[in-house]
Amino acid sequence: MKSLFLLDPDVVFLNHGSFGACSRPVFEEYQRLQLELEREPVEFLGLARGFPAMIAAVRRRLAAYVGARPEDLVLVPNATTGINMVTRSLHLRPGDEIVTTTHEYGGNKLLWRYVCERAGARCIEVGTWPATAVDDLLGAVTPRTRALVVSHISATTALRFPVNEICACAREAGVLSIVDGAHAPGQIALDVEQIGADFSAGNCHKWLCSPKGAGFLHARPEVQQLLEPLAVSWDWAEDAWADRHRWAGTHDPSPHLAVPTAIDFQAEHDWDDVRARCHSLAVRAGTELARLLGTEPYAASNDEFVQMVSVRLPRCEPHELRARLFDERHIEVVCDEWQGEAYIRVSFQGYNDESDLDALLDAVPPLL
Repeated sequence: MKSLFLLDPDVVFLNHGSFGACSRPVFEEYQRLQLELEREPVEFLGLARGFPAMIAAVRRRLAAYVGARPEDLVLVPNATTGINMVTRSLHLRPGDEIVTTTHEYGGNKLLWRYVCERAGARCIEVGTWPATAVDDLLGAVTPRTRALVVSHISATTALRFPVNEICACAREAGVLSIVDGAHAPGQIALDVEQIGADFSAGNCHKWLCSPKGAGFLHARPEVQQLLEPLAVSWDWAEDAWADRHRWAGTHDPSPHLAVPTAIDFQAEHDWDDVRARCHSLAVRAGTELARLLGTEPYAASNDEFVQMVSVRLPRCEPHELRARLFDERHIEVVCDEWQGEAYIRVSFQGYNDESDLDALLDAVPPLL
């Protein structure tokens, strides 16, 4: 499958989790759409011509893929944009609280710090793990809590959290639930309606392998009126909720328009088998890295991660290790710090095989 992707063949790419990687057929469709746009921009982008119908078709296809109704789905450039839309629509007041975990994406942590500092609110980070997350998070909820935010699959520790149970308990407590699902679409079978989050954001450019700039935000009908757009433009006069968020000014919609091709690509290549093979590689990576390093993975069981795994490193300078792995061994992987600990995160996609993992296992101990 390596030949179906555009990655540099001289690099052992074990960092799909950061930005994803687009397959050749999907990238070719993306470029075809861009060329069509430039040949007749008005016909392509015109709100009275091609654009609304094309976007509606993408929403229908993506909604079926993620388990949602098209009318509850808004297309956004990425999950970060979606989480921003929700967070900045909360209109926090002094004393309000947002409850989240210590495992959240660093960019979102800065967002919550920004909105809370401006409003005089508080962001409460709960130290927890998947097995105890429901009790730990709900135990931090108070009458001042406005929203509970959790990652479906965490970006740092690569852990899968029990979002269905968390969202159900949040609703019972009368608190809004927000799921950062950046790593979920394409990595796990997804049914966002069954998850039950009030708001859920996801990326298509990561594990679904669409072009960069394709994400979505799902909102339950009961809370859609709470969401304010980051940009108000021509479509704000539309009657349908999703259509009101459709046009945010001139931009290239080609990444979203190529999403159906990305869905087709995975269907054509038996992606359930690909996921299973990548999970096996992640299991082996967690086990063997921990043995070589004398540490342990963050996961308590293989069920808590899917195609990527994070393992604690011995005391070291992780950014230097990452640089040396790339400069000296041509291995692309994440080495960083979380909660004062150095860690390595390894993620696998269909283009990876045992030889890629073997290269990492050979390289890490001597460089450390």
